[in-house]
Amino acid sequence: MARRAYWKGFLRLSLVSCPIALFPATSEREKIRFHQINRKTGDRIRYVKVDAETGKRVDNEGIIKGYEKKKGEYIPVEPEELEAVAIESRHTIEIDEFVPREEIDELYLANPYYIVPDGDAGTQAFAVIRDGIEKKRHGRNRADRIHNARAYDCTGGTR
Repeated sequence: MARRAYWKGFLRLSLVSCPIALFPATSEREKIRFHQINRKTGDRIRYVKVDAETGKRVDNEGIIKGYEKKKGEYIPVEPEELEAVAIESRHTIEIDEFVPREEIDELYLANPYYIVPDGDAGTQAFAVIRDGIEKKRHGRNRADRIHNARAYDCTGGTR
């Protein structure tokens, strides 16, 4: 079964943009999951949604979001209202600058992800962005590094 992207959008570096797909770098299958069980019977515990005042069960269709104006007083908010005020996303990751690895908080590394070009059309643009990142990281492009490495002989001089 093919892995599904968690998110799809665009990656932009300066004037170059390409469609990308974001995938988790680790699998959910690798994680150990525990269930809550009744100590006496060994049966699994399940959660039932109930009205806090009446104690009656409420199905998912009967549940909406609500903003608590003051203790115990809620303003109901319908899904359509949330959609109307939602901030429009351009689904674009814009690269503004590169920072040294040591400046990145460990919190951001807890759940690693990787990106890939989304479709054939994005492959060339993705390569341009990747090479731009590599160039910034090493201060010059790969061809320059290879050329300079070949031009350096074993006596320590250059040809």
